[in-house]
Amino acid sequence: MPVGEPGATIAPIVWGIRFATPEHGFVFGDSGVWETTDGGARWTRDFTPAGSFLSLAIAGQQVLAVNALCVPDGGCQDAALIRRPLNSGSPGGGTWTGVAQAGVGNLLDPDDMIATQAGVAAVLDGRDVLVTRDGGLTHTTNTVPCSGEPGAPSVAVTSATGLVLLCVGGGYTGHTVKQVYVSDDDGAHWTAAGVPSPAGDGGTIAATTTGDVAIATASAASWLFHSGDGGVTWQTVNTQFDGGMGWADLGFTTTTTTDGVVVHGPADSDGNSTQRPGQLFVTSDGGASWTPVRF
Repeated sequence: MPVGEPGATIAPIVWGIRFATPEHGFVFGDSGVWETTDGGARWTRDFTPAGSFLSLAIAGQQVLAVNALCVPDGGCQDAALIRRPLNSGSPGGGTWTGVAQAGVGNLLDPDDMIATQAGVAAVLDGRDVLVTRDGGLTHTTNTVPCSGEPGAPSVAVTSATGLVLLCVGGGYTGHTVKQVYVSDDDGAHWTAAGVPSPAGDGGTIAATTTGDVAIATASAASWLFHSGDGGVTWQTVNTQFDGGMGWADLGFTTTTTTDGVVVHGPADSDGNSTQRPGQLFVTSDGGASWTPVRF
C-alpha cells in the first residue's frame, strides 16, 4: 500500500501503524484499516466507515480511531471518534460505533490525535477534552482553558486522572504563543503551568507519569522542547535546521516511562520520493536529550 499523508492527491494511501501486542497490529489511512494477528506476515482489510482514518490507538480492549472526510488540498472535516472491540472475532474486524465528535486542528502529526497511557485515552474536540478509561464505552467531557485561535492542538495523559494540555495562540513569522496547562481531575479544573518557546507553529505534546513533558513543533526549522517539572519550566533540547520537516509519533513507552521516541522528517510520499530523512530519535531521560538511531 502506498505511503502518504492526509489530503494527498494520490489514493489510496496509508500513514499510520499501531500495535496492541507484538502480533496484533493495524495500518491505517485513507484506505481504511488493515489488521494483522501474526506480527505482519498477513494483513486483512477491515470493514470500516467511509472516510480517512487519521489516528488510531488501543485502550481498554477497544480500538479507538478518529475518522474524517479529507479531500485533496481541502483539509479534513466532520471528524468523529469511533471504536470497535480489539478482539472482535470477526474476519472483517467487527462493527465500529460512534463515541463523539473530534477536532481536526493544526496538530503537527495526525497520528497523535489520541493520547494514551496506562489504559486511559484522551481526545480533543475543539474546546473540550474527552477522557475514557474503557476504550470509549463511557467517557467524561470537560472544557479546555485555551482562548483564541487556533486553540488546543494537543493533550497528553499523565496519570489515571491527570492531563497536560498545550494551548496555542496568535502566530507571527514562524512562531506561535504557547501556554501549558495541567489538570488532575480529567480536565474539570486546569492550572496554568509554564510557557514554552514560541518557536514553531502549533505542536504535539507527550508526557511521562513522572513529570517529564515534551513538545515537538516546526516552522522554518524543527524543535523539541522539554520540561522536567510537569510543564512549569521549559528548555529547547533539539533543533533541526531542516526548513520545517517536522516530527511524528512523539511518545513515551509504557514499560519504562523515561524512554521515548520521535521520528524526524517522516516520509510523506510512497518510496520517499521527496527524500525526507525519516530518522528515529530516542530518549532515555524523559526527553531531556535525544539521540538519532542508525539502522
